Amino acid sequence: MVKPIKTDRIAALRSTRLFGELASEALVDIAHGAIELHLKKGEILFLSGEPARGLFVLVSGRVRTFQENEDGRELVLQVDRDGSVLGDVPVFDDGPYPASSIAEAETDVLLIERDDIRKLCVKYPLLALAALKLMAGKVRRHANLLEALSLHEVGQRLALFLLAEARSSGEIHIAFRLYLSNHEIASRIGSVRDVVSRAFGRLKHLGLISMDDRDVRILDLRGLEQYASRHGS
Repeated sequence: MVKPIKTDRIAALRSTRLFGELASEALVDIAHGAIELHLKKGEILFLSGEPARGLFVLVSGRVRTFQENEDGRELVLQVDRDGSVLGDVPVFDDGPYPASSIAEAETDVLLIERDDIRKLCVKYPLLALAALKLMAGKVRRHANLLEALSLHEVGQRLALFLLAEARSSGEIHIAFRLYLSNHEIASRIGSVRDVVSRAFGRLKHLGLISMDDRDVRILDLRGLEQYASRHGS
């Protein structure tokens, strides 16, 4: 069962792209109406098809958003960490949640209810512009995911995934740690664990990356980018 928490609401809001550019008085206003929730690992934040209660600000922890087909096969759309905003689309289009989200670790979130966020967008036009920018970015990422799944083989999808991880903080980092298992990566790029393991082996054989346990180092950034951009096998 989702339980309430106590956290620095203003600091959590300020860390997000959606609320980060607002003035302090606006953040105080938004924080006042936010609801604090805690999820245990494996607990569902929301399910695909459920009516949207509001949007969520991820304060700490890790949340996986996914869709599942009739056979139970899971396609991971994204894995979010601190400072992310989830469930924003149905807040504005009156539809249900388009995907499901589950906590992958002990997770704290702030819930801002749908009616409240709409009133806040009217009150603070900068928030409405930030929401448009945030959703446009998600549309672009999902378009890139669709392209990767339809035009690229697993090796190229894995290379694209690694490049995205390297740029997850906004700047390129040639050395980083993978927090997802090969099985989880496979779900995220539309494959299976054994194929992903072989794809890792190929990237290492080509001299594009090295790995020590789950620590990845990109040895040839340009080469990895070129490999990721290929279509077909």
